[in-house]
Amino acid sequence: MASVMCSPIPMRPVAVLRFSPTEGPAYFAEWLDRRRIAWTLVPFDSGAAVPADPREFAGIAMMGGPMSVNDDEPWVAPVCDLLRECVATGVPVLGHCLGGQMLAKALGARVARAPVAEIGWVDVQATDDDARAKWFGGRDRFTTFQWHYDAFALPPGATRVLTNGFNKDQAYVVDDLHIGFQCHIEMTPDLVATWLASGANELPKRSSDAVQSADDIRRDLPVRIDALHAVADDVYARWSSGLR
Repeated sequence: MASVMCSPIPMRPVAVLRFSPTEGPAYFAEWLDRRRIAWTLVPFDSGAAVPADPREFAGIAMMGGPMSVNDDEPWVAPVCDLLRECVATGVPVLGHCLGGQMLAKALGARVARAPVAEIGWVDVQATDDDARAKWFGGRDRFTTFQWHYDAFALPPGATRVLTNGFNKDQAYVVDDLHIGFQCHIEMTPDLVATWLASGANELPKRSSDAVQSADDIRRDLPVRIDALHAVADDVYARWSSGLR
């Protein structure tokens, strides 16, 4: 009897939830494209509907945004419902900044004004040995990009995996599958330039420890971006290993 070759079932796409036109997927999209992982943009800023069933996607990734998860945006409640269903059904979630706050809120954590606003290049420290090895390529500390005024508390059942002296909860992992960041690991030179233009009135002329000037943010930008991409490569690789 002749054998029958079955074609593999194509992976569902990753849904990338965008909350603001200035905060697209940037390096995350580049990473997915290089690995030929299909993805689809869900732009709430253009009126897109919140997906009804997360199981239509291999994973759900969320970008940042200038708003708060406590604002009266029409998509906040349905996105929280979507994220709770993701966790219940094992669809991996990745949240950058506002996205990390959304996941925390969905899982019952408080999101409020941060003890310290952070803007610019800020160090974070790994706090969990298992996560350090699995998610961060063994790094104990690295420099990431920040631009936030709110911060999340740790959701119930989550493990804190990054911290610093300004805001203790910088990233967390849930079920070794979902990860939420307070910071941005998706930065590119173009995205930095866009934010420096759109947020120019938020920047000081002289840097403090946690809030930097435009000149200091631009300083050594190619080197900083390359180092951040190396971190993002490890994070995205670990996250994508759980895609359905």
